[in-house]
Amino acid sequence: MNAYEAARMIDISTVRTHHSIRDIREVAEIAKKYKFINVHALPCWVKDLSELLKDEPDIYVGAPVGFPGGAHRTEVKLLEAKYLVEDGAQEIDVVMNIGKLKNGECDYVLGELKTIIASMPGDVLKKVIIEMNCLTDDEVKRACELVMQSGADFVKTGTGWIPGKVDLKRVKMIKDLTAGKVKVKVAGGIRTREEFDAMVAMGVERFGINTKSALEIVESFER
Repeated sequence: MNAYEAARMIDISTVRTHHSIRDIREVAEIAKKYKFINVHALPCWVKDLSELLKDEPDIYVGAPVGFPGGAHRTEVKLLEAKYLVEDGAQEIDVVMNIGKLKNGECDYVLGELKTIIASMPGDVLKKVIIEMNCLTDDEVKRACELVMQSGADFVKTGTGWIPGKVDLKRVKMIKDLTAGKVKVKVAGGIRTREEFDAMVAMGVERFGINTKSALEIVESFER
């Protein structure tokens, strides 16, 4: 693998409370230079990000629905997804309602995911965030099963807002559980080239990595 191929597996983002248009412009320029596959922004900035990347057909505009807690009403998530698509989002990461999952309300969770995912155009890539660091192993398995039934393209391990390092054993568990039925995006706590390499070897298809760490990982291939 070379630096370009690594960058084509990594999403970078500006989804923290304090991020402004200045931060979004900076990250968009980094994405252009290194050809990171995706840049994520919070919903109010998606139109701006789309404009910044309009001449970069190989760098996709990403945004979250129900971020970061996942507990918005379904109607609100649906409206958010609608406007994100209108503003140019090409990849949308939907936060699962983790509280409902932990409460055993799997029909609610699945119904909501199916409704939101079905509302989006077919060419929009859909990921579901399961917030792995909040879940037991049994809950991770249940969440993955719901994602596989929902019509999503990816299960994503976390928002990056919950503290904790990446757990390689649990990532391997998710890869084994999904078995190619959906792809896997690992996000949150990835800091080193060693972690990246280990998960690539497991078959992880996409990563969400903070920009500083993403640059260090990609640049390590150049060295």
